[in-house]
Amino acid sequence: MPATLRTAAFGAAVAAFAFAPASALAQKKYDTGATDTEIRVGHIVPYSGPASAYGVIGKTEEAYFRMVNDNGGINGRKVKFVSYDDAYSPPKAVEQVRKLVESDEVLVVFNPLGTPSNSAIQKYLNAKKVPQLFVATGATKWNDPKHFPWTIGWQPSYQSEALIYAKYLMKEKPDAKVVVLYQNDDFGKDYVKGLKDGFGAKASMIVAEESYEISEPTIDSHIVKLKATGADVFISITTPKFAAQAIKKLAEIDWKPMHILSNVSISVGSVIKPAGFENAQGILSAAYAKDAADPQWQDDPGMKKFLALLDKYYPEADRLNTSVVYGYGAAQTLTKVLEMCGDNLTRENIMKQAANLKDFTPDTLLPGVKINTSTTDFAPIEQLQMMRFKGEKWDLFGDIISGEAGH
Repeated sequence: MPATLRTAAFGAAVAAFAFAPASALAQKKYDTGATDTEIRVGHIVPYSGPASAYGVIGKTEEAYFRMVNDNGGINGRKVKFVSYDDAYSPPKAVEQVRKLVESDEVLVVFNPLGTPSNSAIQKYLNAKKVPQLFVATGATKWNDPKHFPWTIGWQPSYQSEALIYAKYLMKEKPDAKVVVLYQNDDFGKDYVKGLKDGFGAKASMIVAEESYEISEPTIDSHIVKLKATGADVFISITTPKFAAQAIKKLAEIDWKPMHILSNVSISVGSVIKPAGFENAQGILSAAYAKDAADPQWQDDPGMKKFLALLDKYYPEADRLNTSVVYGYGAAQTLTKVLEMCGDNLTRENIMKQAANLKDFTPDTLLPGVKINTSTTDFAPIEQLQMMRFKGEKWDLFGDIISGEAGH
């Protein structure tokens, strides 16, 4: 090519470059686990063991990402969802998460379930600078961006929820004698702290506390012991297996206190139904997500999408199981964050976008409950609404309440 033509061609190329849209010049940025065609997402959940009722969360999320992939993926990339069983065992959780990061080379560890398991993997993931994204536990400590910048929560904190119960009791039953049954780990202790903070100067309303170990086959003896106190309010801070046992035992021994049940065990399918609908009448709890068993949502556009997903991708799912609703909402939130990342799929940018959610409303959250995050607030959902079990479903009542202290 003659020199003059070469110069002209070079000049034209420079001009084209100068006037190209900024987006065309933006470099694609990837960390381990992301390519032009794939995003690898790691996950752990107890498919076996004492908390195996939560295994449906992983199955729902897997179904959600299959739907995403069938619809073209996220910004053209398919999600490879790698989910392992940790049996609700912290040592097993560490083993499986190391496998996800070091062998499967996932981009993020998403929605790992359980306070004990997440406590065991938090330091490792933060040291490796791998996002521990939207953890499936309400422990308050996940909202600590200063010390653990790679860990972020999703659901309302247990302390926030407990504060709401304390507020409710002080208003509705100020002379209550309260007893608390709680799981002897960070999950249970977080709720107890929230209750005591909520009661404040009236913490003496709690007349007895009983803890149980996850390894115990039954909690019947604890229930009998708590009945003997003469309390008229029973607060059950339990995972599904033990929540169902408590409901049954209260009926067996004909003890009828006001019964408040932690949100993690409100599933009609895996808790209430096995315990017996007749035994669950009047139980109180709080919710932030819609309940597929509630007819008020039958024409709700978000719940229609949820049910359509189950029809096509997870037909064997129990629609009455709140853990299925949970898995959908969490997966939709991750999808939103990955969409916000565009072509910058670095772990640092994922955390930046996860901390920049503004009034995001997954299809399954109650009207008025919105996801908001910032660089100083890693607690996405902070609102709940009280509800009472009646017939074969939960009935919501009252206003949406913020569980933040001072609100």
